[in-house]
Amino acid sequence: MIVSMLYKVARRLLSFPKVLLRCDTAKEAELLVLRHENTVLRRHLAGPVRYEPEDRFWLAALSSLIPRHRWRAVFPVTPGTLLAWHRRLIAAKWDYSTWRTRTGRPPTRAALKNLVLRLARENAGWGHKRIQGELARLGHPIAASTVREILHTVGIDPAPRRTGPTWREFLAAQAEGIIAVDFFHLDTVRGQRLYALAFLEHGTRRLHSAGVTALPTRDWVVQQARNVAAVLGRRTESLRFLLRDRDGKYGQSFDAVFEAEEMEILKSAPRVPRMNAHCERVIGSIRREALDHVLIMNQAHARHVLAAYQQHYNEHRPHRARNQLPPDAHEQTTAADDLESRRLLRTRVLGGVINEYRYAA
Repeated sequence: MIVSMLYKVARRLLSFPKVLLRCDTAKEAELLVLRHENTVLRRHLAGPVRYEPEDRFWLAALSSLIPRHRWRAVFPVTPGTLLAWHRRLIAAKWDYSTWRTRTGRPPTRAALKNLVLRLARENAGWGHKRIQGELARLGHPIAASTVREILHTVGIDPAPRRTGPTWREFLAAQAEGIIAVDFFHLDTVRGQRLYALAFLEHGTRRLHSAGVTALPTRDWVVQQARNVAAVLGRRTESLRFLLRDRDGKYGQSFDAVFEAEEMEILKSAPRVPRMNAHCERVIGSIRREALDHVLIMNQAHARHVLAAYQQHYNEHRPHRARNQLPPDAHEQTTAADDLESRRLLRTRVLGGVINEYRYAA
């Protein structure tokens, strides 16, 4: 449209000498055409002659000053070509393609891209979905596919295979009224094997690290069950089932603690860890995010590490099953618009093994 307006203005300006001065402008226009033709020829001495858009603009504008019967003798192109150029320049007035607003998703801001790369560099075990969850918790709603594209562009593997193979996909979320329990082991620096008991509420994804011992007897397991039941308090009213495997360390006394809270005991099939997939997954998270990076000295140190991870897991770590909310959170963080001006703070958990991010108040 702008080109069309400039073309009209040029034709009007070139017609002023003919109207005001009433002189023979046709000959002057012919000279201008010939001079411009010489310029075009000199420009293409080594190859075929090609007329650029500015050449077509100039020749079409000069055609208004020269009688039409002289066009064939003056212009280097046929009158039909000259008229076609004129029609295109006039028709450009009705072309609104350059006026259309940009459609589709807006581009990702550079500051947000830098934040994605920072989280990927500082947390080698985080994949694109884990990074997307952390950004959502910070108030930056962004698609996981966008995070994946940002990481792939700079040559970072979007999956957590940067430090090892990923875990298999687990079963979908089970019923709200289930709490699961499972044993897992950890080894100290001196080679002593310790055992820990983990409880996980399926509905809220809340983790309870019951205790650590080198000799997990039935009496010890029963005491841990009582401790967890006391911590749950009134929340046991919403729990209907306890899911556990068939380990002989549980026993009838362990089941009686939860049956007293009107909970039914569900036992998984032998050697089928997928039936207790939620507990298997959280134990894998404990290992990948904490135990695999810390040298355990003794039982007291193990309790401290598990307690610190439990606090991080329940109060900070986002969960996809809860719309990227931690287990103890009830509402999503508001989006941060002024990303460039706000300062991002990092809290190191377990000496920097785990990082937590918050904006300065």
